[in-house]
Amino acid sequence: MITVSHLSMEFASRPVLDDISFLINRKERIALVGKNGAGKTTLLRIIAGEYQPTAGTISREADITIGYLPQVMLHHDGKTLREEVMTAFNGSEESEQARFIAEMDRTIIGLGFERKDFDRPCSEFSGGWRMRIELAKILLQHPDVLLLDEPTNHLDIESIQWLEDFLKAGQSAVLMVSHDRAFIDNVCNRTIEITLGRIYDYNVPYSQFVALRKERHEQQVRAYQNQQKMIAETEDFIERFRYKATKAVQVQSRIKQLEKLERLEVDLEDTSRLNLRFPPAPRSGDFPVIIEDLRKDFGEHNVFHDVTFTIRRGEKVAFVGKNGEGKTTLVKCIMGQLDFLGTLKIGHNVKIGYFAQNQAALLDENKTVFETIDYVAVGDIRTKIRDILGAFMFGGEASEKKVKVLSGGERSRLAMIRLLLEPCNLLILDEPTNHLDMQSKDVLKAALQDFDGTLICVSHDRDFLNGLVSKVYEFGGGRVKEHLGGIYDFLRAKKIDTLHELERSNKVPNKDSLTDDPRLYSQCQATVEPTTAKLDYAAQKAAAAEKRKKEKQIAEVENAITALEEKQAEMEQILSLPENQTQENFQKYESIKHQIEQKMYEWQILSE
Repeated sequence: MITVSHLSMEFASRPVLDDISFLINRKERIALVGKNGAGKTTLLRIIAGEYQPTAGTISREADITIGYLPQVMLHHDGKTLREEVMTAFNGSEESEQARFIAEMDRTIIGLGFERKDFDRPCSEFSGGWRMRIELAKILLQHPDVLLLDEPTNHLDIESIQWLEDFLKAGQSAVLMVSHDRAFIDNVCNRTIEITLGRIYDYNVPYSQFVALRKERHEQQVRAYQNQQKMIAETEDFIERFRYKATKAVQVQSRIKQLEKLERLEVDLEDTSRLNLRFPPAPRSGDFPVIIEDLRKDFGEHNVFHDVTFTIRRGEKVAFVGKNGEGKTTLVKCIMGQLDFLGTLKIGHNVKIGYFAQNQAALLDENKTVFETIDYVAVGDIRTKIRDILGAFMFGGEASEKKVKVLSGGERSRLAMIRLLLEPCNLLILDEPTNHLDMQSKDVLKAALQDFDGTLICVSHDRDFLNGLVSKVYEFGGGRVKEHLGGIYDFLRAKKIDTLHELERSNKVPNKDSLTDDPRLYSQCQATVEPTTAKLDYAAQKAAAAEKRKKEKQIAEVENAITALEEKQAEMEQILSLPENQTQENFQKYESIKHQIEQKMYEWQILSE
């Protein structure tokens, strides 16, 4: 369907892709992998037609359709969710509209929306939910080729599973970038790695690719080391005999030999064996967290109620569930950042280490990356600071960057490293893997498995949670349900539960249908309309004023983000032409990206 032939791409004279060629065949599902900055997104944008390559060609069969989901996109307001998704069917025959509407409903609900959301304006949804809207539109068009750049970043576990099933059952070829190892392993049957500008094509799923890549990497390292040894010996010979007349011919021969030599390159940075350990956890009491009959309301909206559970010392547990069901809210209650009704006790001598996205905003902007970590590192770990920074993509010159010039993702990674080095016995991590590549996630997971304290992890990354947690707390419908076992035990049980629940109605029965037991109607009503603690009039008025103020600030930030995204799109259009790929233009583009990330942080903090 699509032929990539001898493709090269440079940015500011820096090669990103170097003479690569491959085919995308019908119904193939390909994982595009490699380190951050390797060129994965660039390749997707070239195939999508957004960038023009420096050299080489992209050939497509006639009438091939392509659907492209970028990481960052422009959003257009003015339509409801339903109206915006319906634009996917523009140009279709009227006779097909009924079938399309039914398929649209299934797709929107599969991606986590509820029916009450269908008539909400798109402007009311956050960036993550808008990404789902764009994904729904692309999936409903059933293009011949799907190009997906980190499609799971804003999806919860149930939506990721739905997307897995959709892609596997579909007829589209797929080329996707994702750091979700379980997702690409379940969906893709072929893996292409980009490294040092070149590609390595494996006709196997990701898990098999890992083993084959290890063998290839070991062979490359051996060949590279042998060549380096030969080069050193040759240069030594040239230097020793350069001025001896009797050796002149041999010296010239060796010089020509080095000039003609094709130098091998290999990615020598291999942090897979980096043994990063947390400092020993101070001993806490037997029960670091005790919760009884906990309830949290925001005004008239109940987030959860009747929550009761105890976390024992040394347990590693996961909080999972759809977005908006209260996982982060409960974490903030534990941290003392929100008030609540009920009982929540933090145990004796508990020292909490907390990671959330806004933790990055607390970093000292005037320190360098290295200074930030050097300030908290103690003991033997100080000798491994540069190794640790390299494992989290701060190798080489990146360690000398000032915090104030880092992107939002880079700041999150730095905040994570700092947390790893501070003594604590209760770790609370809220989506810790969102800005980590696979290698960094491996390093973090290994450290958490060795951690001798207690762990609460909010995450949608099944591969990361697998083998890490032994208990899962499921958030949904205002309740928190405890599941013993690991994440895949929970998912297997959940799938069975879901099959049974398909036969049940989620509606509250009306009074007339419950004549045999009128008490049942009262119980149902009590479940749907739980009593809420009423604030007095003055407090209600103050809360409403504060809410209006925050909503105004959020709207201003959203308008700023929209304007910046439009500027970003303009710069991307400018940079798609080779003659405009100047250092000045790239600096402008990076500056706009940095401003967007800063505003997104501001939006997140205001929303919370």
